[in-house]
Amino acid sequence: MKRIKSKYAASLTREQFLYYEMRTTAKLFLDNLTDDEIYEKIKNENLYQLPSEKSIRMIFNGCIKRIHILDNKDIINIIAYGNADDAKQACLYAFMKHYLIVFEFMVFVIGEKYRMKDYHFDKSELNGFINQLQEQDEGMASWSDATIKKIKQVLMKLLVDTGYLDNRNSNELNQVMLCYSLEEILVNYEDDKVLSAFNYFR
Repeated sequence: MKRIKSKYAASLTREQFLYYEMRTTAKLFLDNLTDDEIYEKIKNENLYQLPSEKSIRMIFNGCIKRIHILDNKDIINIIAYGNADDAKQACLYAFMKHYLIVFEFMVFVIGEKYRMKDYHFDKSELNGFINQLQEQDEGMASWSDATIKKIKQVLMKLLVDTGYLDNRNSNELNQVMLCYSLEEILVNYEDDKVLSAFNYFR
């Protein structure tokens, strides 16, 4: 029986947010090294602090794909050298560009809550979002319970890592503010689709 392909990528469960690794990779990318040279430096110096070459390669592939998808050195520079809050927002933007499920969650769930000034958030809303995607996407509907559970964990952890929630048990969204340097880039060079995810409206 032919397996139905989903428009969403389950590899999200392996890569996750990768703030530290994205910063490391972005700095090397801005040194004008090739992808192979970046990988060799990360591997040889164990810059990711990972236990095996296999895990280094997997995380590197995720990071370098996000950087190439950005295709914007100003944003990559924020990831590499911006302060922690700004860099995390830029990393989140890259994560959203790379993974459709992250984009839809941040825009259609989190962004809509900011739009409505509804700061209450709990896991039932995440569950509802995932259930709706499974109903609409046959490929995702075939994913194992373990994969679905892991995706939910990744999305919850993302909200904590980026300061949207104080911790996993929090049910109150923080009122995040889009950093000025990223705001300038997104407003001037991108469409408005992502802005609500950063509690930015105009």
